[in-house]
Amino acid sequence: MTVKRSLSIKGHRTSISVEDAFWKEFQIIAQRQERPIAALVAEIDSGRPAETNLSSAIRLFVLDDLLRRLTPPS
Repeated sequence: MTVKRSLSIKGHRTSISVEDAFWKEFQIIAQRQERPIAALVAEIDSGRPAETNLSSAIRLFVLDDLLRRLTPPS
């Protein structure tokens, strides 16, 4: 289920719509990195391409994190 969530990034309010499974994993990543959700979102927001919306950028961040952890070192 996709849920719309509101949060502040660098002093301005924004909304993101992310499926529960991605949001739960995103929270786990933030906990693992010992960082607040808002700080992680701000980092993703500042590094994403202009043509990628924030919700998609968060999904891609979660996917990338998962793939890095599942891929054995070469």
